[in-house]
Amino acid sequence: MTATDPALTALAQGWCALSLLHGRIEAHVERALQTRHDLSVREYSLLDVLSRQHNGSGGHLQMKQVADAVVLSQSATTRLVTRLEDRGLLKRYLCPTDRRGIYTDVTEGGLELLAQARPTNDAALREALDEASKNAELAPLVQAVEALNTPA
Repeated sequence: MTATDPALTALAQGWCALSLLHGRIEAHVERALQTRHDLSVREYSLLDVLSRQHNGSGGHLQMKQVADAVVLSQSATTRLVTRLEDRGLLKRYLCPTDRRGIYTDVTEGGLELLAQARPTNDAALREALDEASKNAELAPLVQAVEALNTPA
């Protein structure tokens, strides 16, 4: 394959369209969450991921798992956790069975803010997808995203 191979060109164009869709959605959701709840998309995502933990076997996520889930480096995730902890939305504590491990949980205040922000996130996501579906280049990607959670 060469750099001018039509298959590679189509692949690159598809990747650019996907990147454009992601950027538009993230920017739209970011504005809505910041305006209404003083949360960034990353903060919302972190609260959401951590709120889904449980105390049973394998229930608490390691920092690497959290970083992967919110698509950040471990150091950026640690800084994000610290910011949310400073706001009283998260708390850290030592693992009861391995003193080297540190768990992070969402506080009651964090859960309340997450519950208030969830409808804003969902509505902003829907708005962004609806707007993107009007673009011929992005419409097939929007359909693919919408099909991901449609029961078969």
